[in-house]
Amino acid sequence: MELLYFILVSYGMTQILVFGTIFNCIRPKYPFFQCTMCIGFWVGIFLWATNSFTQLFSFDYSPFTALLLGCLSSGTAYALNTTFGDDGIKIKGAKHD
Repeated sequence: MELLYFILVSYGMTQILVFGTIFNCIRPKYPFFQCTMCIGFWVGIFLWATNSFTQLFSFDYSPFTALLLGCLSSGTAYALNTTFGDDGIKIKGAKHD
């Protein structure tokens, strides 16, 4: 269950950083803030570093765990972002010849 909480928190935080209007003034200056995978990775690292402040999840403080959680956060944020949008599930129509 901890892993699910981690994934949902990292996805939500990534969405806010990449798409939230509060950061519109930062995004044009730093294109890094437009990349779901990039921000997702660093959100995972941030959550790993601060996990002692929450009871939602608890991970050891090894650098390898940080790397794995960063990759998990990046991958799931990207996957969820490409699957879900403001209008629900993104479905691409089949091409007809």
